[in-house]
Amino acid sequence: MSYITGVGLTRFGKIDGSTTLSLMRDAAEAAIADAELTRGDIDGLLCGYSTTMPHIMLATVFAEHFGIRPSYCHAVQVGGATGMAMAMLAHQLVESGAAKNILVVGGENRLSGQSRDASVQALAQVGHPLYEVPLGPTIPAYYGLVASRYMHDHGVTEEDLAELAVLMRAHAVTHPGAQFREPISIAEVMASKMIASPLKLLDCCPVSDGGAALVISRGPTTAHRVKVRGCGQAHTHQHVTAMPADGPSGAEQSIARAKAASGVAVADVKYAAVYDSFTITLLMLLEDLGLAPRGEAAARARDGYFSKSGAMPLNTHGGLLSYGHCGVGGAMAHLVETHLQMTGRAGDRQVRDASLALLHGDGGVLSSHVSMVLERER
Repeated sequence: MSYITGVGLTRFGKIDGSTTLSLMRDAAEAAIADAELTRGDIDGLLCGYSTTMPHIMLATVFAEHFGIRPSYCHAVQVGGATGMAMAMLAHQLVESGAAKNILVVGGENRLSGQSRDASVQALAQVGHPLYEVPLGPTIPAYYGLVASRYMHDHGVTEEDLAELAVLMRAHAVTHPGAQFREPISIAEVMASKMIASPLKLLDCCPVSDGGAALVISRGPTTAHRVKVRGCGQAHTHQHVTAMPADGPSGAEQSIARAKAASGVAVADVKYAAVYDSFTITLLMLLEDLGLAPRGEAAARARDGYFSKSGAMPLNTHGGLLSYGHCGVGGAMAHLVETHLQMTGRAGDRQVRDASLALLHGDGGVLSSHVSMVLERER
């Protein structure tokens, strides 16, 4: 058994003067304080990668910078699934007795510390070095291909995708740390610049500076008792040209493993935090995870099912699409928001009941998947 004992999150957007290390430090300090621990209590460290500081030993670089000497320490690298993968690994390490209090941290100055072209080039490297990258596709282009096929197969429209962008923006409006806080409409999404058909600018997450952290411990360290109930992973492919054409998706496999590990049915879940790098990502994952019937995620969003007052509140901080995306820390913000909701500390964003939560991270082009179930103990 393990508990998420503390969380920390910076604001997202352009943070002049920030670095990978400063953003990770700020988030880590907040998480340790939230857990009512000191740096000396941390005996494990997991950190994500950084495209602006691609050091081959980033975890020990940060440990030195932060002034800790953990007995267990390394970095993890599975794209957008990294944050959830680190949380799952920390859970397993704590259960095994390898460490007592593990700091999990990610952060990057991707907006202020990297040019647009450099960011596009770095992210495009998820493609096959011989059969994809030389042809010039970007991450939006890969997801545009996925979106076109999914829309054809399931009758999804561009307006359906826009529903999810509008929902995430509506949630971000009340979060002071969100990169974008101005409401948007379906018409505005549809009128925004085409990036990779059918994905428009407002169908895509922004590039951000930011950091996020959490502490996973063997037992509660505060009055908050949020435990990791169960997790599951699946890794079906790396390159979009090798994406399986049939059989269960990676998300379907990882959620099945998480349900088996936790003994929880999706019907019992009260709150959801799902990776949303693009509107098509969120739509497909919601349906793969069983949070909406196939082809009906947009209709549920339109009807308020995923709103803060709906039956299944979703990404109440605004998600990657509106809170922002700084790399590893972007998906970790979902986990931070979930913890705040589960402990009744989400302020104006607080939902009625977040006692049982489902989280899901996605890396690459729907390549790597991590599902996690959290429960608030009574």
